[in-house]
Amino acid sequence: MRMGNERKVITAKVEFGFLAAHDFLVPLEVEMSYDTTDPYAVVASFRPGRDDCVEWAFSRDLLADGLIGDAGDGDIRIRPSVSDVEMVVIELRSPSGQALFEAPAEALADFLDETYEVVMPGNENLWVDIDAELSRLTSMS
Repeated sequence: MRMGNERKVITAKVEFGFLAAHDFLVPLEVEMSYDTTDPYAVVASFRPGRDDCVEWAFSRDLLADGLIGDAGDGDIRIRPSVSDVEMVVIELRSPSGQALFEAPAEALADFLDETYEVVMPGNENLWVDIDAELSRLTSMS
């Protein structure tokens, strides 16, 4: 059974600071999005250039956990800033390098609250049509 017959997308623009050399912060607007078709994930869309877009998808729980403590042990790590209690540090790693960002904890918490109004934590499974997903996966082989 799928609870959400109607797709819902939540977006928010959040001002991140890219931590460049010598602790210099470069402002970067990042679009955070949440889509009920993938209720476990959030996506951060970075636009470093006019036509460039880099998207990182990660668990909504990871973002929530990172607001209150160290979270993540893979390519994405999120934690409260040691130097500023109002900021969160987001570390992204890939084979081509790594990037460190700071973002306002309140803006991220507000975004999460909006997603929770649509899909409460723990109810994500009600938004997934397991039969349709299994059919899609088995048809790929």
